[in-house]
Amino acid sequence: MRISEVARRAGVTTKTVRYYESVGLIVPARLANGYRDYSERDARMVREARELNRLGIPVERTRPFLACLASGRDHADDCPSSLAGYREAIDDLTLRIEELTARRSVLARHLHQAAHRNSRTHAEGAEENTVSHESHLTDLPPNLPAPEDDGSAAHLPGRTVPPVELPDTAGGIVPLHDLGEGRSIVYVYPLTGRPDTDLPEGWNTIPGARGCTSEACDFRDHHDDLKAAGATHVFGLSSQDTAYQQEVVDRLRLPFPMLSDTGFRLSALLGLPTFRADGVPLYKRITLVIRDGGIEHVFYPVFPPNTHAQAVLEWLRANPEYPS
Repeated sequence: MRISEVARRAGVTTKTVRYYESVGLIVPARLANGYRDYSERDARMVREARELNRLGIPVERTRPFLACLASGRDHADDCPSSLAGYREAIDDLTLRIEELTARRSVLARHLHQAAHRNSRTHAEGAEENTVSHESHLTDLPPNLPAPEDDGSAAHLPGRTVPPVELPDTAGGIVPLHDLGEGRSIVYVYPLTGRPDTDLPEGWNTIPGARGCTSEACDFRDHHDDLKAAGATHVFGLSSQDTAYQQEVVDRLRLPFPMLSDTGFRLSALLGLPTFRADGVPLYKRITLVIRDGGIEHVFYPVFPPNTHAQAVLEWLRANPEYPS
């Protein structure tokens, strides 16, 4: 059998066959004219070595397996020496995985430190000489597409809030149906970006998606004003888990808790609008004014997000709970 035929049967190149021969894995016979004459056994050896190499076993370590075949066994791993070869390869991979995992952890730590260094967005009156690295999250790009009123919130004003309790970043459980006296502001948003994480693909082109960080900052900066205007509670709410939201609360120094609705319970119970980005469901931006267990007012669509808290504040002042 010629070398080209061996290569074809084994699924390798002729160069690979020559290499296996050079390291002694196969020893073809010689014809009278000096040409190599490869056998079916040589083709089987090359094929086995190739498969073992694809599993991550170096060519030199395939010898016990090939010796097992040469001894007449049906399979290259029928011998104790072959099993030892598997164990050795597994041990090598385990060590590499541990080394790569440790290296990955170090890189992730450096990324987190670099991304969050001086990245806290300071409230009004904070140190002016602190440089913020979150401008890509707080600064809205020009020509941001505005969401249109698709009617998804028309059914909400006047609705009674159904019994639903959600975890908050303060470590408690908040019953949205029983928030006590006064007005509560619940602003629902899709996804707050993080300095060390890329935003979803095409985020800036989705109407109403971009601006969650700037919206949170606006509610933070006007929190005292909202309370003075009659807001008993202010909550942010999204579908991210509490740990994700806690990072946002700490980084942005938010004076109010975030609520986590990972199971989209409000969407199921109240029909709050959602959309998908990168195949992941997210809440559309909407704000509820809850009073005495019912939805008194709804802001939808919300735009621009970076001044939305001011719009809520204007509504509270124009609609006092107890008119004089």
